[in-house]
Amino acid sequence: MRHTKLLSSAIEAIGETPLVELSRITRGLQGRVLAKLDYLNPGFSKKDRIARQIIADAEADGRLKRGQTVVELTSGNTGTGLAIVCAVKGYPFVAVMSRGNSMERARMMRALGADVVLVDQLPESKAGQVSGGDLALVEQEARRIVSERAAFRADQFHLRSNFRAHYLHTGPEFIRQSGGGIGAFCDLVGTGGSFAGCAAAFKEHDPSIRCYIVEPVGAAILAGHTVTNPNHRIQGGGYAMAELPMLSMPHIDGYVQVSDEDAIEMARRLAREEGVFAGFSSGANAAAAVQLLQGACRGSTIAVIMCDSGLKYLSTDLWP
Repeated sequence: MRHTKLLSSAIEAIGETPLVELSRITRGLQGRVLAKLDYLNPGFSKKDRIARQIIADAEADGRLKRGQTVVELTSGNTGTGLAIVCAVKGYPFVAVMSRGNSMERARMMRALGADVVLVDQLPESKAGQVSGGDLALVEQEARRIVSERAAFRADQFHLRSNFRAHYLHTGPEFIRQSGGGIGAFCDLVGTGGSFAGCAAAFKEHDPSIRCYIVEPVGAAILAGHTVTNPNHRIQGGGYAMAELPMLSMPHIDGYVQVSDEDAIEMARRLAREEGVFAGFSSGANAAAAVQLLQGACRGSTIAVIMCDSGLKYLSTDLWP
């Protein structure tokens, strides 16, 4: 059972999230989908895990000093996790985020004590559709603030702690909670940390577990496709970035593309039919799993992560 003892802080409540079978959206299909409800973490997303790991690892090896400012580029979820961890541990935290991300995230980070810096999008971009180009502007601002404040950069795209959080915890939790019956795993790639860490844990446990990268239709650069839709709707992932150092090619068994429409419809189905109130990326993961059950993984048990809460998208048209 999850967290059955008194905890000393909210940091200790991160992880050990429930694993739930999505038996209603798979009705009529051969196979199962097991969903890890990571939106039940304290910051309502899987990114709480990497926030805890990044700060713990940096403290352990001396990169982060007492009272030093922490800075990170975020779509809002990593920033929320870092805001929680930094609040408990006493580090000032600056979150740098594109204005294209939903504003619930900025408000939540501010409520948790973070200094939130919002960066304007490119002229051709639209709110709710953060492109790789928009992310580059956020990266530029994050680097400036790190230099200005002599801050520690909690760099989720490059720090190995991102991988370690999922390799040490999320993947093993999947294996233990499922009884070891997982046949495949699919995951929308943003930084690549949850895919890479879980895939490594799965392959170590059983090399026959197939691991699939999920990308938006029109932004599937990892699958080798030309990017035609960098301004897709699936927030928090699919940035069409070819350089993601955490990904290991031997752990990638294939690629799945999901359209904006399918991700949105599946997120709504998860809420209506499964009682799982999650966001765009969770819808993309579940839609990809259904695709796999209809094709390459017919009859298999597929693991997915429900990445963040639907509460973070109430200002968007995800919920009509």
